[in-house]
Amino acid sequence: MLGSMQQAWKVSDLRSKLLFTLFMLLVFRIGAYIPVPGIDPTALEKLLGGQLFGFFDIVSGGAFKRFSIFAMSITPYINATIILQLLQVVIPRLDELAKEGEEGRKIIAQYTRYGTLALAFIQAFGMSVALSRSGALNNPGWGSYLVISISLTAGTALLMWIGEIITEKGIGNGISLIIFAGIVSRLPAQINGTIQELAGGIIGGFNIVVFIALAVASIVAIIAVNEGQRRLPVQYAKRVVGRKMYGGQSTFLPLRVNAGGVIPIIFAMSLMMFPATIGSWMSQTNGYNQFINHWFSSSGLLYNVFYAALIIFFTYFYVAIIFNPLDVAENIKKNGGFVPGIRPGRPTAEYIDKILSRLTLSGGIFLALIAVLPNIFYNVTGVTSFYFGGTSLLIVVGVALDTMKQIESHLLLRSYEGFVK
Repeated sequence: MLGSMQQAWKVSDLRSKLLFTLFMLLVFRIGAYIPVPGIDPTALEKLLGGQLFGFFDIVSGGAFKRFSIFAMSITPYINATIILQLLQVVIPRLDELAKEGEEGRKIIAQYTRYGTLALAFIQAFGMSVALSRSGALNNPGWGSYLVISISLTAGTALLMWIGEIITEKGIGNGISLIIFAGIVSRLPAQINGTIQELAGGIIGGFNIVVFIALAVASIVAIIAVNEGQRRLPVQYAKRVVGRKMYGGQSTFLPLRVNAGGVIPIIFAMSLMMFPATIGSWMSQTNGYNQFINHWFSSSGLLYNVFYAALIIFFTYFYVAIIFNPLDVAENIKKNGGFVPGIRPGRPTAEYIDKILSRLTLSGGIFLALIAVLPNIFYNVTGVTSFYFGGTSLLIVVGVALDTMKQIESHLLLRSYEGFVK
């Protein structure tokens, strides 16, 4: 990794891309400290002081609890992207656009931008009303609602533009890098809190050793699962066209262990946060909140069991949407290919589906373990100041791996150009 970064820095074109990417991420970090007008900071700190919004604050790099113009981060864009992916299953026109190549993807990207703005404004307006009812607005009223909604929507639109411009003129993976930068920006403060906790004698030396061992093991496991895939062999028959012979080569169909990425965790997290969100609108002394606090505490066994079960369910659900074994089998058959020992067509689709189901179960169980990782860390080591969730770790490692692949692909392309010249 370090060798690739050194080589990339020596290439002027890649160095320009890296510097441009760093500059745009700096703009993102500056914007995270620009406050939205009309907010009472003291009341806001009390309102958002719990762990309910912890994940969103980590993803936004602390902008959520400061309620800056980037408070919603890039979440509306992610939601719009997921919604359009789901709609492709039920709307034939969107499915046709997705199969039309680059032009179709451009139209879907435009729909995603419109959807992002709509979702951002709706979410921002709802947040402004909730803040008003909680006493966090200096001057409650429709004027304040409109100013806050426009400010947050403009911040999300700017982040969306930054992500797209990084993808176009920077090193790539712009949206992912924004999330990556937001998560990593919280690391220094959390490491400092852990050091202070250790210096105070709260945690023994053995526990910190266990903590470091669990952290390293988690990173290694995430890398292994993210890169893990089942390579299904595919053989293409020979065919003669004119005087030339085509085909005859052997290749493979890669089936990833973690095909759903972090999306199943986001789905499950949204559902698990719903009861607590409803409870935050009520009195803390009523029976509903007492039930939620007792049985659905984030450190409780019942909460984690439900959370893990939902993640496994949504892993199957999302993989079924993004990967259709029947379409893959038909494409292999049309190109004259076949899986050795399996008949082309539907038998191949059933064979792929059988393997994919096993891989999805493994991936879902892994995601469930990663999601409950913070509670495991706390129960085993007692570290409370280092709240860096398994979901955040999964995003950071995945984006880092994808970015390094982008850099290596740029270096490989220039190596080929030099060889040709």
